[in-house]
Amino acid sequence: MRSTWTFHTANQFVFGRDAVAKLPEILGRLKVARLHVVTDAILVKAGVVETVCAPLRAAGISIDLFDGGVPEPPLALGETCAAQARAFHADAVLGLGGGSNMDLAKIAAVLLSHGGTPIDYVGDDRIPGPVLPLICVPTTAGTGSEVSGSAVLTDTDRHMKVGVLSNYLRPRVALVDPLLTVSCPAKVTADSGIDALTHAIEAFTAVDNEVFPLPPGERTIYQGRHPMGDMLAERAIQLVSANLRKAVADGTDLAAREAMAFGASLAGMAFSNVGVAAVHALEYPVGGAVHCSHGAGNGLLLPFVMRFNLPARLPHFARIAELMGENITGLSQLQAAERAVSAVERLKQDIGIPARLRDLGVIESQLPIFAEKAFAVQRILRVNPIAVTVADLEGILREAY
Repeated sequence: MRSTWTFHTANQFVFGRDAVAKLPEILGRLKVARLHVVTDAILVKAGVVETVCAPLRAAGISIDLFDGGVPEPPLALGETCAAQARAFHADAVLGLGGGSNMDLAKIAAVLLSHGGTPIDYVGDDRIPGPVLPLICVPTTAGTGSEVSGSAVLTDTDRHMKVGVLSNYLRPRVALVDPLLTVSCPAKVTADSGIDALTHAIEAFTAVDNEVFPLPPGERTIYQGRHPMGDMLAERAIQLVSANLRKAVADGTDLAAREAMAFGASLAGMAFSNVGVAAVHALEYPVGGAVHCSHGAGNGLLLPFVMRFNLPARLPHFARIAELMGENITGLSQLQAAERAVSAVERLKQDIGIPARLRDLGVIESQLPIFAEKAFAVQRILRVNPIAVTVADLEGILREAY
């Protein structure tokens, strides 16, 4: 069976040290006069917000600052953010920060264009048309939100992270300036970096595009493995594996910061077309319950899901081991594939990602509930190379407990 696949990313991708200096010109070309900036108080205090906004003000752009961003933002915060932008009559939205701030900016842009509440758009391909011009400027290297068609928020009523997926969510401009990540603390660097690795590995080992099990009548932005996704994911795995330890150990290592920023964006381009799978499905209920960062939850679960998927993807995991710098000469394919899992486990340990779910505060009685909730997230579970049952998911969680 032949496959037909597509590729989407941000309309414009701008990368490099001091790239932020290009923002006034970029926004000028977009005819932006009133800009709603979505960020958080920590970045205001660190001076990052002023670094980005001062040149824009000097260029005559009116700035409305929303600095109420929080990690794993609740759906209701999207409404608050959009209401402020609406009162300001914003003609564009800029998300500045980690994935949480960028995702909040995405939801605000949707609500400003189409009304309603965030819950109306949860799920796959439920945004009816283009949104207000969206510019994303990451200050962490991990989520890939600057190039993706997804936004993840927390449904506090269900204690569950939820995703909004649509190609209309892809930013008009993704501007990645590695210098903006220098102020990122070691723990955030570690959590976001392992998140990028998870994106790349899940994309590289996903179900094949030609057998992607999309039910009739359903639409999705994910489509399974294809050559473009493989190319991007391979390079991302290589860059993150070689540089994450360095960036965590020394935040001023600019070469490591630059490599991580590029690797995270490449991983974002890969997963946001191919899809993420069982790691993310399991992290949504875990993170929603214990309020760990998305990256820490993904990084913790990653090797356990890899081990579960190993039989279906031996050559791919063997290649991952090679990309992560493992010497696989003379090893069988199975032995080489197992090296990929152990390489991820070592990386986790070296950068301080918790080893077990109990380390996050999970209690054993929650595991069956998490498995049921994860099983409901079929839009990403269908990307997994092995079709999973609730029992499979609970088994992975027990291994990780």
